[in-house]
Amino acid sequence: MPETLLEQHAEALRLFGERVRAVRDDQWDAPTPCAEWNVRELVNHVTGEQLWIPPLVTEGRTVEELGDAFSGDVLGEDPVAAWDRASAAAHAAFAASGALDRTVRLSYGPALGSAYCSELTADCVVHTWDLSRGIGADDRLPDGLVEFSIKEVMPYADGLAASGMYAAPLEVPAGANAQTRLLGLVGRKG
Repeated sequence: MPETLLEQHAEALRLFGERVRAVRDDQWDAPTPCAEWNVRELVNHVTGEQLWIPPLVTEGRTVEELGDAFSGDVLGEDPVAAWDRASAAAHAAFAASGALDRTVRLSYGPALGSAYCSELTADCVVHTWDLSRGIGADDRLPDGLVEFSIKEVMPYADGLAASGMYAAPLEVPAGANAQTRLLGLVGRKG
């Protein structure tokens, strides 16, 4: 199972990275399905999430210790390079020996590295769809990543809206495909 999780994580990072590299210079201010974020802010958010991983997973640091280290603009002048560095370091941290079995101290409490990796993999998948929509790219997500993300999100979908992380879940038609069901769980209409 850990190999499968690491493969899913790598695939989600790769897919998001493809979309980051597809952003044209005139698209960084374009809106996304995340009403509070334009394309640059969305990429900044997902890149910032990756920056948290090495110190939390590898160094055993806490959110409190890190404070606002990754607040504000983490993209700088070269968003693609910032993404590439952050995503490579994040994946290396999760892939390190024992990382998925390690307890990570997150803002909401302790979690296994595997749970943290799963959470961020699903988040990256959903935000790949957001970014695809924001830049007008193909928004179809790979079936395996969609199924993985549904299994990850389903147990706590109702709480996501209360946390402010996502919009409230939407009703989806009976027989809807897996991507539509995933998007509905996180308050997006596909």
